[in-house]
Formats: sequence, structure tokens, C-alpha cells
Amino acid sequence: MYDRVGRRQDCHRFYEDPAVQRAVREANLIGARSVFEFGCGTGRFAEMLLDQHLPPTAVYVGVDVSQTMVWVARQRLARFGNRAQVRLTSGSLRFDVMSAGFDRFLSNDVLDLLSVADIRELLDEAYRLLAPHGILAVVGLTHGFTVASSMLVRAVLTIHAVRPSLVGGCRPLDLLEFIGEPKWRIRAHPKLTAFAVPSQVVVAQKMEMCNREHR
Repeated sequence: MYDRVGRRQDCHRFYEDPAVQRAVREANLIGARSVFEFGCGTGRFAEMLLDQHLPPTAVYVGVDVSQTMVWVARQRLARFGNRAQVRLTSGSLRFDVMSAGFDRFLSNDVLDLLSVADIRELLDEAYRLLAPHGILAVVGLTHGFTVASSMLVRAVLTIHAVRPSLVGGCRPLDLLEFIGEPKWRIRAHPKLTAFAVPSQVVVAQKMEMCNREHR
């Protein structure tokens, strides 16, 4: 589906951007040196980070399973040269990058496409990729918490049960069911709505398991 959508995916920004911007603020990206993004899409988010939020020496690696999205993102980020890499994945949730090589792991509106088992596997991989005390920041569709957002989510779930592709494969999640101690220390977990679409932002810091065991 995302191969067919291509650059048109950017039209979703009107309801995605408020939550994404909140994640950027909470993740303190001005102090980042290396960023990994799961599900980079068209590269619009990466372009914004490299232009406006990351230090000029910071490097970015993004991955996506869609050939079309990877092509669009590479074209968009070409002007950043070696600072930005975009890689096509096979769908595996294990990535050919060194452990503890990144201080930020980001993902926007992708986890709600994955199965529960895949979400857990991805978060294990995020833990491996992050340096000690690195920051995880994820955004996703969540359960309604206002009248309008609750009505919208009920409609999404009804459609998802019949034909998931009509809602982009998304369904609401509570990300805090997957992110918490002992691996993660939650730094922020706001919920917000834009055009009745409810989003959840979770920002968490990687905890060192051995340190916790000896306290």
C-alpha cells in the first residue's frame, strides 16, 4: 500500500505533526549525535530534523520496507550527503548496525501497524541500538480520550476489522503497555488530538540492566 501512496503520504501531516513536534521537543534532539528512525517514509521528518533540530555534525540513518518511500526519502535527503543514510529493509526487525551506536531511536506512526510480537521485537532492537542512557521517542495512534476522538477510533476499529488497508493498517494502541521498567524509564507520555485523531507520544530513556541489578 505504501508503495502506491508514495509522496502523497505527506498529506497526513495535518493531524500527525502536532504529536511529532511534541516528540521532537521531549526527545531533546539538539543534543543528539546519531539518530536512527524506523519507518522513515518520505523523509519529510528526517529533512526537518536535519534542517532545524539536529546539530550540524549529527548523523541520521532511516529504514523503511517500502521501495517507493526509500527512493523518495533518498532524493529528499541527498543534499545532506553522508550525514543522512536511507536503507531498504526486507521487513526484518533486526538491523545491520552496531549495538549502542545511536543516542536517539525514533518512530512515528509505525508501531500501530505492527503485531504485538513485532512491537516487542522492535523495542528490543531499539534497546540494542541505543547507547547507554539513549532516548527512545515513538508516536502512534491511541485510544480516544475525548468524545470526538472516541467516535473516530470506534469508526477506525470497525473499518480495520473489515479491511485494514482502508485505514492504512493502523489501529489504536497504548504504547505504555510495551515501554516501561526495567528496560526503560519514562520521561514523557502525553496524549493529544488533532482533527479528532488521538495520538500518544512516549519518550523513554534506556536503563542499564546490570546497574539496576546492583543497586
